[in-house]
Amino acid sequence: MATIRDPEIRAFLEAGTRTGKLGFTASDGRPLVAPVWFVLDGDEVVFNTGKDTAKGRAIARDPRLVLCVDLPEPPYAFVQVQGVAVTSEEPGELLRTATEIGGRYMGRDRAEEFGRRNGVPGELVVRIRPTKVIAALDMTG
Repeated sequence: MATIRDPEIRAFLEAGTRTGKLGFTASDGRPLVAPVWFVLDGDEVVFNTGKDTAKGRAIARDPRLVLCVDLPEPPYAFVQVQGVAVTSEEPGELLRTATEIGGRYMGRDRAEEFGRRNGVPGELVVRIRPTKVIAALDMTG
């Protein structure tokens, strides 16, 4: 079975600024998808979201999530991470993860700016603990 620790899968997930497409369930049962900025921490996918956003409320109701990251040009590829979310509002962890995520997507020179902007009360650190990882890293081969 594939895992996030697999060097090829990890390299794919950490490459550049690919966004994750997060799948979750609305309160009425509708499936929803939203883009998220993320980083890897050990075996976990980590992102931040507002506690009172659709994502935050959905995770509080049902922590089962799926994240798909794709490469939309040849050789076309994707990694899907299915898992269970664990959340934290701990201020130090929130600031640290928001800064790391900001650095990945906005550049190291703006990491602290985005950490201060997004690592504030009302935000959550969300860690997806994988239960299944599916990957196709070269769909043209």
